[in-house]
Amino acid sequence: MATIQPQARTIDNGNGQSLASHWYHPAGRLHGAVLLAPAMGVEQRFYAGFAGWLAGQGYLTVTFDYAGMGLSRRGPLRQLEVDIFDWARHDCSAMLASLAQAAGDAPLYWIGHSLGGQIVPLVRGHERLARIVTVAVGSGYWRENSPQIRRQAWLLWHGLAPLLTAIAGYFPGSRIGAVGDLPRGVIRQWRRWCLDPEYLVGAEGEPVRQAFASVRTPVTSLSFSDDEMMSARNTESLHGFYCGAPLRSRRIAPQDLGVARIGHFGFFRQAFADSLWAGYLLPELRRGDAGQAAAEPGDAQLAPGLH
Repeated sequence: MATIQPQARTIDNGNGQSLASHWYHPAGRLHGAVLLAPAMGVEQRFYAGFAGWLAGQGYLTVTFDYAGMGLSRRGPLRQLEVDIFDWARHDCSAMLASLAQAAGDAPLYWIGHSLGGQIVPLVRGHERLARIVTVAVGSGYWRENSPQIRRQAWLLWHGLAPLLTAIAGYFPGSRIGAVGDLPRGVIRQWRRWCLDPEYLVGAEGEPVRQAFASVRTPVTSLSFSDDEMMSARNTESLHGFYCGAPLRSRRIAPQDLGVARIGHFGFFRQAFADSLWAGYLLPELRRGDAGQAAAEPGDAQLAPGLH
């Protein structure tokens, strides 16, 4: 299959920032359009191979960087006043609106990696989506994190994050090998979420709880048993807030695929094109193409309302 060269576009987020994005156009028939929302601190270039593959399957696919991140970083982070709500309500909303305009009558899909799958209910226009697919997504509540990072999470939230942010005016994560550089509004809000047993829903209150409850778009969760960030409990907790949406849950172990590791980031690696991408992700998009909303018999389920 020929490599698809993306088109670079700058999108105005309506909040005084311009966002760098790349648009991967399919050569043949258009099956749908996909917005790929990145994880915290992950630049859009990480998803380039996956986006090109999706375009090869007939999906207009768009990647982007949140304000202050990657190619959307304009000037010193200490001068940028944004939080995660801004990323959702301005950045993601602007990107989704641009994609919807370009897609015409084609179905719209959201693929969210980690943070990108946590904030969908805060995005304007999410009701247009035919399906939401979350990849390695769960609550960030630190006590429910995977054992591998629980101790580091305590140190981050109770020590490093507040101290380094106060000194630098932003979170200099790249210097300590943690997440990456983040605007101070982002790290401070994320810290509040991760210290609350109900994550963003508990930290931000009833409006956010209702935003999750109001989602009716079918949601598919793809999670991994060896995810070093998200435990099974993290995954159950976050998706339990989608109490009004049809929910499909697939928890995948490396041994299911005959590999040694998947982890929090592995899904998007080219090595999984024939297994995870074609075998698990593509059927979910095809269901959206066909307008299939409900979970099928035999699918693993997360009980609606499970917190």
